[in-house]
Amino acid sequence: MDPDTLAMITAIAPIGIGIVSISVGWVMTTWMRIKNGYPLDGTWGEPVYPKNDQEAVEPVKLLSQENAQLRAELGSVKDRLANVEKIVVDDSHRLRSEIEALRGPSN
Repeated sequence: MDPDTLAMITAIAPIGIGIVSISVGWVMTTWMRIKNGYPLDGTWGEPVYPKNDQEAVEPVKLLSQENAQLRAELGSVKDRLANVEKIVVDDSHRLRSEIEALRGPSN
């Protein structure tokens, strides 16, 4: 091997090894933080998670309210469906007689 090439490789090799070891260390640190539930850092070192509890509580409160509204609406839809099922399953003779009874006596 050429002595100039060998001198260049010996000068650059520690820099390459340093870059690779820093990259591997960053990947391992990130993996360990994810595995153990620690917050990840953003671009400038700020945590990715909300900074205070108020930022985390507000979406949960809104979702809880929406969930309660949807449950109430689902309950009313179930009641209406039960009435429709009664009408559909009921035999036509009984339904006709009930409608006539509601109309009252004809004159």
